[in-house]
Amino acid sequence: MARKVVSRKELRAEAEAAEAAEKAAPKKKKKAATRKRKAKVVKEVRLKAFWGIFTQGLKRVAIYEYSQKRQAEKKAADLSAAGNKTPHFVQLVKEVIEE
Repeated sequence: MARKVVSRKELRAEAEAAEAAEKAAPKKKKKAATRKRKAKVVKEVRLKAFWGIFTQGLKRVAIYEYSQKRQAEKKAADLSAAGNKTPHFVQLVKEVIEE
């Protein structure tokens, strides 16, 4: 089977003609289609602060209202001094208020 002879000069002339045509008539760029995104509905979450008494293993033993910090600290000291192996500590706890 005979192969077609490729003329490099003709191919180069065609490429140059195509480049010249592009420069003479610049193409308009199409804008990319923008998708409309759904706005996330912000769910309002309300939290309430408490004082929690915890063991060193982070197990919650008791919980007190935020205004009762002194009572929580006293209870933690009593639990620690009561002969328990692990000392207890007081930490702020925030819980979700469900309406």
